[in-house]
Amino acid sequence: MPVRFKHPKQSLSLSSECVNKFIKTQINLSKPTPKLWSDQHNAESFDPYNNNSVHILNLSHPILRILDSCTANLRHFNQIHSQLILSGIFQHPLAAGRVVKKLCSSQLTFAHAVKIFENLETPDAFICNTIMKSYVNFNEPEKALVFYHDQMVKNGIFRNNYTFPILVKACADLGMVKEGKKIHAHIVKCGFELDLYTRNVLIHMYSVCWRIGDARKVFDLSSDSDLVTWNTMIDGYVKNGEVNFARRVFDVMPERDVFSWNSMLSGYVGIGDMEAANLLFMNMPSRDIVTWNCLLDGYAKVGNVVAARSLFEQMDYQDVVSWTTLMALYVRLKDYGECLRLFDRLMQGRDIQPNEAILMSVLTACAHLGKLDLGKWIHSYISYSGRINPDTLLSTALLTMYAKCGEMDLAKEVFAQMPEKSVVSWNSMIMGYGTHGHGEEALETFMEMEKSGVMPNDATFVCVLSACTHSGMVLEGWWYFNVMTRVYRIEPKVEHYGCMVDLLGRAGLTRDSEDLVKNMPMDSGPALWGALLSACKTHSNAELGEIIAERLIERDPEDIGSYVLLSNIYAAQERWDDVEKVRNMMVVKGIRKEAGSSLVQFANSNMWCFPENVSVHKRNILCSMLNEMGAQIKCQSER
Repeated sequence: MPVRFKHPKQSLSLSSECVNKFIKTQINLSKPTPKLWSDQHNAESFDPYNNNSVHILNLSHPILRILDSCTANLRHFNQIHSQLILSGIFQHPLAAGRVVKKLCSSQLTFAHAVKIFENLETPDAFICNTIMKSYVNFNEPEKALVFYHDQMVKNGIFRNNYTFPILVKACADLGMVKEGKKIHAHIVKCGFELDLYTRNVLIHMYSVCWRIGDARKVFDLSSDSDLVTWNTMIDGYVKNGEVNFARRVFDVMPERDVFSWNSMLSGYVGIGDMEAANLLFMNMPSRDIVTWNCLLDGYAKVGNVVAARSLFEQMDYQDVVSWTTLMALYVRLKDYGECLRLFDRLMQGRDIQPNEAILMSVLTACAHLGKLDLGKWIHSYISYSGRINPDTLLSTALLTMYAKCGEMDLAKEVFAQMPEKSVVSWNSMIMGYGTHGHGEEALETFMEMEKSGVMPNDATFVCVLSACTHSGMVLEGWWYFNVMTRVYRIEPKVEHYGCMVDLLGRAGLTRDSEDLVKNMPMDSGPALWGALLSACKTHSNAELGEIIAERLIERDPEDIGSYVLLSNIYAAQERWDDVEKVRNMMVVKGIRKEAGSSLVQFANSNMWCFPENVSVHKRNILCSMLNEMGAQIKCQSER
C-alpha cells in the first residue's frame, strides 16, 4: 500500500543517504526469520495442522538438543520457546515434555513451568508427573496432591505407574495417612497395586504414618519382592518399635545388603539391647561408617563410655558424627577434661572440621572448667571460619560460657547479636547476672524478656529467684514467686521452694523458711531441709539446727552433709563435747568426708589442689592469695 506524505507548504527532498538506508531495510525485511539451527537436518518438522501425514520428532532435533544443553535461564529459554512456537512443534508431546522438564530442574524456573503447563492443549502423564515430582522435591508436597486432583483427575489425564509413587511419597512426607488411603484406592482402581515400585512406596508411607499393620498387608500382597521391598519392611518395623518382627523378616530374607544389617542394628540400639547389637555387629559380613557410628551411638545412649571409647579407637576412620557422639557423651558424663582433650586431638589431625554440635560440646566443657581463653578462641573460629552457622543453640552455648566465666559484657554482646532469642537464651543471661551478684541487671533482663513476647517457663523463675538469693533481694524474691503463680500460672516446684528457702535463710528468716517448707504441697526432700540447716549454721540458730539435723540424719543416715553442718553449728557455739559426739557417730557409721579440692589454672595448664598432696610452699602461696582476695572484697564492701 503506497504511503502519501502531504506537505502543503514545502516539498520533500530525499538525500541519497536516506534512500540507501531505506533500500537496506527492505532487503533485511525480505529475509526469512533467523533460526537457532540449520535448515539442513534429518529430523522432520511437526505440523499440527497437517493430518494427512505421519510426522516424527525425536531428540536429535537441533532445537531440542539446544534446549537440553541450555542453562536454567529464563531469558535464554524464552528465545528457544519462541523458536518452538514458530516451528510449530511446541505442542508436540515430546517437545512440551522436554520444555517442562528443563524448567522443573531449578526452583527459580519452576513457576514458569506451571504457566507453560496451563497453555498446553493436550498435556500427558509424563508432564504432570514431572511437575508433581518437582513439588515434592521442593518441599511442597501438599501442592502436588492439589495438582493431581485439579489437573489430572478433573481433566481426565491418563495416569501411569510413575504417577502414584510420587503421590504416595507426598502423603508420607505430610503424614497424611487418610489421603494416602485415598491414593491407594486410586491405585487399586487403575490396576497398579502389584507394581513393585508402587508397593515399595506404599509400605514406606504406611510405616512412617504408624500403620505398620497396613504396611505388612501391602508387603504380603505378592511374593514378587526385591531387596528394597524387604529393607523397607524391616526399616518400617524398626521405626515402629517392633524389633522382634523386624528380626523375623530379617532372618528369612533371600539376600541382604549393608542397609539390611544397619537397619537391624539400629533397631537393637533403639531399644537399648546392646548385647544383641554387639552380637549382630560381630556377625556382619561387611561394615561401613554408618555401622560403626550406630553401635557407637548405642553405647553412648546407655552411658557405657569404656565400650564407646574402645569402639572409637578401633575405627579405621572416624567421621564428624563419630567425634560428635563421643564428645557429647563425655560432656553428659561431666568428664569435661576428656572432651577438651579429644577436641585438641581432632584439631591436630586437620582431616575433619568441627561442626556446630562439636563446638557446643566444647563450649559447655569450657563453661564448667572456666576455660575462658579456649572459649574465646572458639568464638573467633565461629566468626572467621565462614562455614559455621551460629544458630540459636550455638549462640546460647557461647553466651552461657561467657556468663559462667564471669564475662557478662561479652555474653551481652553475643546475646545482642542473636537474630532470634529462645527462652533458654534469656534464662542464661538472667542466670549469668544472678550468679555474679548483679541482681538488678537480672531483673531488668527478665522485664525485657516479658516485653519481647517470649513466654517465661519454670526454669526462668528458678533463674530469677536464684538471682534474688545471690543479691539478698528478699522482697523482690517474694514478688516474683507470687507473679509466677498468679500471672503465669506456673505451679512452684521443689527448685522454686529451694530458692525461696535459701533466700529467706540467708536473710536470717529461718522461721519463715521452716514454715515455707512445712506448707509445701509436695514432699520437701532432703535438699530443702539441708538448705534450711545451712541457714541455721550461718545465723547460729542451734536450736532449730538440731531439730532439722536430727530429721535429716534419720531420713538419710549416709548423707555426710547433715553431720558436717551440725558439727559446724556446735563448733560455732564452742560446744566441743557435742562436736566430738557427732564425729564419733560418723566414725561408728563409717562415714568419711572426702577431702575438698580446688581447681587452679596457671597459663595453659590446670592444677587440682588437695590438702594431702599440696606442699607447704604451695599452701602458703594459696593462703596468701586468698587473704589478699578477702582484703580486697572487704575494702570494696566498705566503700
